Amino acid sequence: MSYVCAAPAPTVLPVIEEPHSLAPADAREMSWLFFERLSVLEEGTEEYQYARNTLIEMNLSLVRYVARRFRSRGQETEDLLQVGTIGLIKAIDRFEVLLENEFTTFAIPYITGEIKRYFRDTTWSVHVPRRLQVLRVDLARAREELEGRGIPEPSVADFAAHLELGESEVVEGLVACNGYDAGSLDRPIEAGGGGMQQTGLVADLIGSEDPALVPAEDLQALKPHLAQLDDRERTLPELRFGAEMTQSEIGKELGLAQMHVSRLLTAAYATLREGLLAEA
Repeated sequence: MSYVCAAPAPTVLPVIEEPHSLAPADAREMSWLFFERLSVLEEGTEEYQYARNTLIEMNLSLVRYVARRFRSRGQETEDLLQVGTIGLIKAIDRFEVLLENEFTTFAIPYITGEIKRYFRDTTWSVHVPRRLQVLRVDLARAREELEGRGIPEPSVADFAAHLELGESEVVEGLVACNGYDAGSLDRPIEAGGGGMQQTGLVADLIGSEDPALVPAEDLQALKPHLAQLDDRERTLPELRFGAEMTQSEIGKELGLAQMHVSRLLTAAYATLREGLLAEA
C-alpha cells in the first residue's frame, strides 16, 4: 500500500500515489475515509475533485471483477471496462455514508446494470453464438459483393458458393441475422399497394387477456376440488355464491346458527384454497 498522510489532521485527506494499485482490503478502508470527507466537501472544489477521482481509481478493481463475468459475450474487454466505470461513477455519486452500507455491495449492481444496458442498446437483441455473429458480417459483405455482380437477391446457393460454405450453415446464419434487431411494437403495419397505407401498429396484433375468461377459468379449476368436499361442505358454497344467499339465510335454510355457517364456510374455503395452491 503506497500512500502517505499529507497532514495529521483527520479533515485532510491522505495523498495516495497510485490509487489503482491498492489491495482490495486497503481500498475498502481508504474508501470510507474518502467518502466521509467527500460528504462534507463543496462540489466543484479542488479537494472534492481529488476525493472523487481517487475513489474512482481505488475501486476500478470492482469494474474489472464485474467485466470478467461478461467475457463470454464476445465484446472487447476495454469497452466493458469503460462502460462499467460509468456505473462505478454513478455509484460513487449516489453513495450515502450515513446509511453505513458496504460500498462494494452498493456499487456492483450499478456497474452490472450499466454493462447490461450497453449490451441491450448496442448489441444483438437475441444472444447467438459468436460464430454466427461473425457469419452475419460475412453474409452482409457477401450480399454487397453479389449485388455488385448483378444478383439483386442472392439465394442460399449463391451465398454458399461465394463463401465456400454448406447451404445448411448459410441458412443457419440467415436465421440468426433475425436476432440482431428487434422489431418495435410501435412499428406501423402497412397495407400492400403503391400507397403503402398504414393500417395500424404491430402492438395491435397482440392479444390481451379477456377479463370475462378469468371467472370461467377459476370455476373450471375449482370443480375437481369441490367434488372432493362432502355434501354439506359442497352445499354451503353453492348456496352462498350460486344462490347468493347470506349466511343468515343459509342458516335458516339448513337449520344452523349463523356463526356455525360462517365457521363451516371458512373451513370449506381453506380446503379449496389449499387444493388450488398445491396445483400452482
